Amino acid sequence: MAEKIQQLESLVIRSLRRFRDRYFPDKVVEADLTVGDSGKEEQQYGSLDTLPVDVQFLIMTFLSPADLCHLGATSRYWRAMVRDPLLWRYFLLRDMPYWPSIDHVTIPHPDLLDAPLISEDESLDDREEGNEGIKLKFDYMSEYLKGCPSSRQQWIPTRPAYEVVTSFFQSLVPSSEPRYAMFGPGMEQLDVSLVTRLMHAPDILPVSGTPHRQINGIGSGISYMFNNQHKFNILTLYSTNRAERERARVQQESISNKLFTFEGNDDSGDPVCVPAPQVQQVCQVVDGFIYVANAEVERGGEKSEGVQIRAVLNCSRGSTSKPLLVLSCISREEPETVRTPSTRSMCRTPCVDMAKRLGLPHLPNPWMVQDTVAESLSGLLDGISWLLRCSGVKLY
Repeated sequence: MAEKIQQLESLVIRSLRRFRDRYFPDKVVEADLTVGDSGKEEQQYGSLDTLPVDVQFLIMTFLSPADLCHLGATSRYWRAMVRDPLLWRYFLLRDMPYWPSIDHVTIPHPDLLDAPLISEDESLDDREEGNEGIKLKFDYMSEYLKGCPSSRQQWIPTRPAYEVVTSFFQSLVPSSEPRYAMFGPGMEQLDVSLVTRLMHAPDILPVSGTPHRQINGIGSGISYMFNNQHKFNILTLYSTNRAERERARVQQESISNKLFTFEGNDDSGDPVCVPAPQVQQVCQVVDGFIYVANAEVERGGEKSEGVQIRAVLNCSRGSTSKPLLVLSCISREEPETVRTPSTRSMCRTPCVDMAKRLGLPHLPNPWMVQDTVAESLSGLLDGISWLLRCSGVKLY
């Protein structure tokens, strides 16, 4: 990926340089006209306009999406420069691995993620200055702004005015406590137990109720309080018990998954699995699902993960409205002294790659992938907030 970004970086600079040399050979656009003492009009050039193209590109790489749009509003020259599709293709590949979350609304187009680099024949050099732009298969600028956490808020659908009124009256009626089934290898494979941290972190999510019995021997339910006003319940579903996991680790043996029954492979070679009867019962009564994925690079990545998620969603009485929250979890963050952009991408799987690995873009249900750290529970509240909103809980 680093090599691809460097290749695209040089391609962007060549594209911008060719465009400027062709349409703005004097390196000046929209010059302000002022009247001097002699009464003649003199041109005042902006300092940014006359810089070398590679320096201009370097400056743009340090700007936020909002600042880039503001820069594009200063003149015709900068409007054309910041709309170069190659430039936003570069930003997309560079920044996607560091986005802490992605969902079914804001994820870039699946074909775009695997598309080859754009050729120079598709750059701004192929259009006349002043046009709205050439027609490409993807609008890279829109795809970037849609997925970038600092600008994606504008893409969230707004509620009609009548829904705001009805939500006020609904808030006066006591609602049932939403329940979510939580499962996944990140609950069992990580060095730090996410479930244990949840139960012993009252400053993050206070426990408002503990279970009195297990659910058919596969897990138990615990109630939590979000923002000290919204109760919800998490049913934890383990594929094995702790003793079996420890024994398998010592003896280096594989263990059977109690949550699913594998029934061979389909025509495409993918495994086929069916949830256990008690899991099917749980799927029918819960309001949503939490899948804890193992995002540590040296672990995880089994082909059966996406199959298990689809099998669980298919058991929820055919409902495509039940949300799926994927906690892309690692045990602990890298120390600040050694954490750099390159090491971060090495220690965890980016959430966009996690969505592709699990096959989430093809699901009919609403979904979200949220980067999470088991030790500090970083990112957890953002994911829970999204999950509650999808379940109809009005958060204020």
